[in-house]
Amino acid sequence: MESMEVDLPVELQVAGGEQPGVNAAEQFVISDSGSSTEIDEDEDDGDIEGRVLSRLLPTWAFSQRVATVTSSASQGAPLRRRLRQGLRVHYPSQTAASFRGFPDFLLRVPAANVDATESGSATDISESENEAVGDEGNMSAAAAADSAASADPVQPAVVSVQQEEPQHINPTDAPSASVSDTINTATENVQSSLSASQKSNGEETEGDICTICFEAWTTAGEHRLSALRCGHLFGYTCIQRWLKSQRPNAKCPQCNKKAKHSDIVLLYAPKLRALDNTEQESLKRFLEQEQCLRRKAELEMAQCKLKLQVITSQYGQAQKELQELKALMAQSGKSSTPCSSTSSSLLSGLSQRADGLKSANYNFSKAVLVSQAGGCRVMSYCEPLSCLLASQPSAHATLLPGYGVKKVSMMNMKANEYVPIHSKQIRGLSFNRQNDSLLLSAALDNTIKLTSLLTNTVVQTYNAGKPVWSCCWCLDNTNYIYAGLNNGSVYVYDTRDTSTHVKELEPLRPRCPVASLCYIPRSTSSSFPCGGLIAGTLDSGTFWEQENEAAYKPHILPLENGCIDIQVETESRHCLVTYRPGRSKPMQRCVLMALSRTPLNDSHDLPECSCSPVQTFNAGSSCKLLTKNAVFRCPDGERTLVCAGEEATNCTLVWDASSGFLLQKLPADLPVLDISPFSVNGEHFLASLTEKMLKLYRWQ
Repeated sequence: MESMEVDLPVELQVAGGEQPGVNAAEQFVISDSGSSTEIDEDEDDGDIEGRVLSRLLPTWAFSQRVATVTSSASQGAPLRRRLRQGLRVHYPSQTAASFRGFPDFLLRVPAANVDATESGSATDISESENEAVGDEGNMSAAAAADSAASADPVQPAVVSVQQEEPQHINPTDAPSASVSDTINTATENVQSSLSASQKSNGEETEGDICTICFEAWTTAGEHRLSALRCGHLFGYTCIQRWLKSQRPNAKCPQCNKKAKHSDIVLLYAPKLRALDNTEQESLKRFLEQEQCLRRKAELEMAQCKLKLQVITSQYGQAQKELQELKALMAQSGKSSTPCSSTSSSLLSGLSQRADGLKSANYNFSKAVLVSQAGGCRVMSYCEPLSCLLASQPSAHATLLPGYGVKKVSMMNMKANEYVPIHSKQIRGLSFNRQNDSLLLSAALDNTIKLTSLLTNTVVQTYNAGKPVWSCCWCLDNTNYIYAGLNNGSVYVYDTRDTSTHVKELEPLRPRCPVASLCYIPRSTSSSFPCGGLIAGTLDSGTFWEQENEAAYKPHILPLENGCIDIQVETESRHCLVTYRPGRSKPMQRCVLMALSRTPLNDSHDLPECSCSPVQTFNAGSSCKLLTKNAVFRCPDGERTLVCAGEEATNCTLVWDASSGFLLQKLPADLPVLDISPFSVNGEHFLASLTEKMLKLYRWQ
C-alpha cells in the first residue's frame, strides 16, 4: 500500500524552546488505506502534539474511526496513532485558516450487515511497538463505540459530539470524562433509535418476509418469491423443504390445505403489494342493490302509468254518460205530460250508444290478393296516395326479374300496379313525414333505394356493399336515412350526398344482422326527451342517441337473446320487443318496455338511456319466420294496443297494453308476417300481410 508524505511548512514549537531532534519541517507518513490513518511523530511533548493536531485537523477531513490517543511516557519516543473509522471532522468550510477550538466529531455507526473486511475499515485497535497500552477509560470508550457500531442491521446513525475548547491536552492522560460520557450517552441514544426503527421496519415489512424462515424473499435465486395453489407466499427453498419433509401428507404452513411440489409457482414480482378494496367491493354491492330496487320502482311506475291511463279513459266515458243522463232528465222534466215511452227510448238509445263505445273493435273488411305465387314480406302505408305497399317478387320473372312493391288503393281496396325496384328480396320499407311519396326500401342486393311513387321510378340508389336487412328515416331531419346491415353495422346516408355513407355506427356486441330499425323523435317528455335510433339485432338492442347531426352516443338496452323485432310507439315512448321461443321460455313473447333516461347523479356524468318491461304477451309456441308486430294508440285515443301474429293458429292477436287482456283474435289463412295500422278519411284500419294475401280490418 502506497504512503503519502506531508511536509509541514511551519516549525513546531514546544513550551520553553525548540525540541531537539525535530526538523523544521516535520514529515508525517499517512497511509492511503481506507481503513486507518497513521501519524508518526517524533515529538515527545503534549503541547507539540496539540499544536500538530491544531494545524493538521483544520486542513484534513478525517473519515476514519476514533481510537484512543496514547503516547509514550518517555520524551523523544515516536508517537503513533490510529484513528477508528466513523469519526469525522465537521467544519463550516474546508479552508479554515486557523483552529479555534476542539473539532466537532460526527460518530457514524456502520450497519452490522456490512462486512468490515469488504469495506476496508479497521475494527481492531492496533498500536506500534513503541506505543503504550491505553487506559481502561479509553478502552471502554472504544468498546462502547464498537458495540454501538454492531448493534443492529439498519442504516448508520449519525450522532454529533461537540466539546468546548480545552485549555490543555496532555497525551499521557486519559481522555476527558466529558468526552467519554458524551460518547456513552450517544451510544445509548443510537441503540434506542435502532431498536425503535427495527420495530417500525418489522411492522412495515411484515408482509415481505417468508413465514417459514422469517427472512425476506428475493426476486431471484434460491429464496425467490413463490406461491402455492392456495395463494400463500413463501421463499422457494423454504416451501420446497417444507413440502418434502411433510410427505406424503404435505400441507400449506398457513392454511393447512393439501399441497404438493407441483403446486409451487414462481412469481415474477419485483415488489408485491396488495390493495385493500373491501370498502370498494361493499360499495359496489350496495350500488347493485340500489339499482335493482330502482329498476323495480321504475317498472311499478310504468305499470301505474298505464293503469292511470285506463282509469282516466273510463272516467272520461263515465263523465260523458253522466252528462247525457242529466240532459235526458232535464228534457223529461220540462215535458208537461208524462212521456214514459220517450224517456225509455232515450235511455235505451243512450245505453246502446254506451255499449257501442265499449264494444268497438276491428271487424273484417276485405281480403286482397297481392301475389299468386307468394313471396310477400313487408308492407307500409303511403298517406298522400292513400295506398298500401306490399313487397313481392315479380309476377313475370322471365321478362321482368327481381322484386318490387304492389300498390293497393284504399279508395276501392284493390291492387293497382306493380313497381319494380330491387334485384333481390326486399327486407324493409319506410316513408318520411314530408308526404312527398318517396319510398325508402332496403334489400339483400346490397342497396337501399329511394323511389318516387308519383312516377314509379327509382330516383336514388346507395350501394352499401353488404346485404341490407332494414331501413328507416330520420324523423328529426329528413335529409338523413339509415340502413341496417347483416354485419351489425348501421350506415348513415345524407340524401344530399349521393356518393357514399357519411357515418358508420359500428356494433358494440358480436356482429349479427340488424333485423329492425326505428327512429324516435325528440320530445318534451320528462322520462325520455332525447331522440335517436333503436337498432335491434338478433341477440341485442342498442339505442344510438343523436346528440347532433354528426354525433351519436350508444346505449346498450337490457334485452335478451333471440330478439327478432323492435317497434316503437313515439307518443307514449314505449317499444315492443319480440322474442322467439327458447329452451327456458318455450313461448313467443312480445314484451312492452318503457324507455327511460336516468337523471344526472353528478354534473360530470352523462345520462344513460335504458328500458324496463311493463307487460308481457304470449304469441304461441311456434316462430319459424322473422315477423314484424305493431304497437300503436287505439283509435279511441284512450289506450295503447299491441298486435302480433300467431303462427300456430294463423291469427292476429290484439291486446290491451295497459291491462294485458286479449281483446281480439283476427283469423288469417297463412302466418301473419307484418301488421300495419293506418287511417283513411277519418276511418281506422288494421292491415295484416301474409305471403299471398292482404287482409283489412275496420275499426267499428
